[in-house]
Amino acid sequence: MGRTRHATYFLGICSAGIALLMIIYPETAVRASFQGLQMWWENVFPALFPFFVLTELMIGFGVVTFAGVLLEPVMRPVFRVPGIGGFVFMMGLVSGYPAGARMTAQLYKEQKLTKSEAERLSSFTNFSNPLFLFSVTAVQFFHQASLGIVFALAHYFGNIGVGLIMRAYKPLPFQKKRTHSHFSLFARALRSMHSERMIRYEPLGKMLGDAVISSVRTLLVIGGFIMLFSMLYQLFRETGTVTWIGSITGPLFELAGLTPELGQALLPGIFEMTIGVHEVAVTGAPVLERVIVGSALLGFCGFSIQAQTVSILSQAGLSAKPFLIGRLIHAILSGIAAFLFYHMLHIGEKMTGPSAVPATAGTPVYSEIQLGPIMTASVLILFILILLKRMQSGRHQ
Repeated sequence: MGRTRHATYFLGICSAGIALLMIIYPETAVRASFQGLQMWWENVFPALFPFFVLTELMIGFGVVTFAGVLLEPVMRPVFRVPGIGGFVFMMGLVSGYPAGARMTAQLYKEQKLTKSEAERLSSFTNFSNPLFLFSVTAVQFFHQASLGIVFALAHYFGNIGVGLIMRAYKPLPFQKKRTHSHFSLFARALRSMHSERMIRYEPLGKMLGDAVISSVRTLLVIGGFIMLFSMLYQLFRETGTVTWIGSITGPLFELAGLTPELGQALLPGIFEMTIGVHEVAVTGAPVLERVIVGSALLGFCGFSIQAQTVSILSQAGLSAKPFLIGRLIHAILSGIAAFLFYHMLHIGEKMTGPSAVPATAGTPVYSEIQLGPIMTASVLILFILILLKRMQSGRHQ
């Protein structure tokens, strides 16, 4: 009871403090919120919406069940999750944050995962988008395309390591199931897919409408979090909090044998991954050190993405503790893996060109996506039309 009261006091003081900062620095708050909105409008929405809709349709058509049966012999003994966890893993890897958490929550609601399985699965199925790792991080931020493979391998193997560690979370005795031949396993997967489709059968139009509505609602929440944390970071930067914390973390980095300047980039990365990785890239630290710290921030993923994921998990009644613990483990493992892969692949010998410090230091550089805003506006209009049509149908019934 006392702990809950103290948490209430703390959250109340923090909320009042942030409101006061918004009053003192209104221009900074508005500008940062607009930057977050622009990022969501031009990049996040167009990138995630197709995957979210596709996920809904694949669940409805039984494709997830089909993949789950095929992957059961691997996922159950290795990660202690059902075979459908492998499908979530692959979709999370391809789609990026927070697609893995959303699909996990959806499968838990469909009762295809137990509570402990869903929480365990959420800890290692959330990834940075491959396009972000290769194009944005390696090329635009670090100006070295050869680093993309290091970031990707460190990120993916780090998350696999998280899955192996988190298999100990609420363990149940592993029961070895009767093995099937490859042909019988495939046939059983096909039968399961057909049965799932018959059980959940709905007209294609209704499935598409439900998928659009569900996906847009989730993306609206994500957009709100992006705007909020973009504003918080800029307010803390305006007040000098970022510089003050950097003066503390800098000496700690120096004790660890790293360039103190990297400590200045730590707080931005803790709040927002993209800003933090960019700040790391433009420091004057050696490339290997920047790659290690950048990989760690990619694994941690920042409070902004963590808040989005926690919101999705909590709405489904799932604990976010395994996911949050997983992010700390992922950050450590990714940093270690980046060091190993950098040397194993002899990246330092392959790097050419000038130092990876872009001329526009300070704000992240994004490739201009002309179709992004058009797609976002079109989908939002479609979302409104579907809602209006369903509201009218409800009145006539």
